[in-house]
Amino acid sequence: MKVPRAVTDANSEPASQVISYRQATPDDADMIHAILRPYVANHKLFARTEGEVVELTRHGFIAEVGGRAVGFAAVEVYSRKLAEVQCLAVRAEHQGLGIGHELVSRCVQRAKELGVVEVMAISSSEEFLKSCGFDYALPDQKRALFYQLQPRSLD
Repeated sequence: MKVPRAVTDANSEPASQVISYRQATPDDADMIHAILRPYVANHKLFARTEGEVVELTRHGFIAEVGGRAVGFAAVEVYSRKLAEVQCLAVRAEHQGLGIGHELVSRCVQRAKELGVVEVMAISSSEEFLKSCGFDYALPDQKRALFYQLQPRSLD
């Protein structure tokens, strides 16, 4: 699916480019790492091994502008009851164009196609996720609490 958008280039002049979205493949692992790297460095996302990224491509999506990968998100299916949006990242210079919303939408749609009942997302960008239709918990649920067993790895 190609969505025309105005994108600002390096000279800050609007350039009409197309944002396209596609299924990620294992061959995209290096590109995905490049998109995730700034978020890992800023402690916004967990570091992922190449194997973990390859696994995420199974239900992952790439956003491209002018043939360059600018965004990634994946949905990890834990069971028919629960899936999680993971590794949502959009290059800083391409934020505000609706790319993140579309990537989340594709993840949610994939989970729906797989018959998953609920999709969760853990993020420091709670307002963004709320704008995508997420909320803290369903009315009959409690908030999730976590117990850290190992320190976060930055490599």
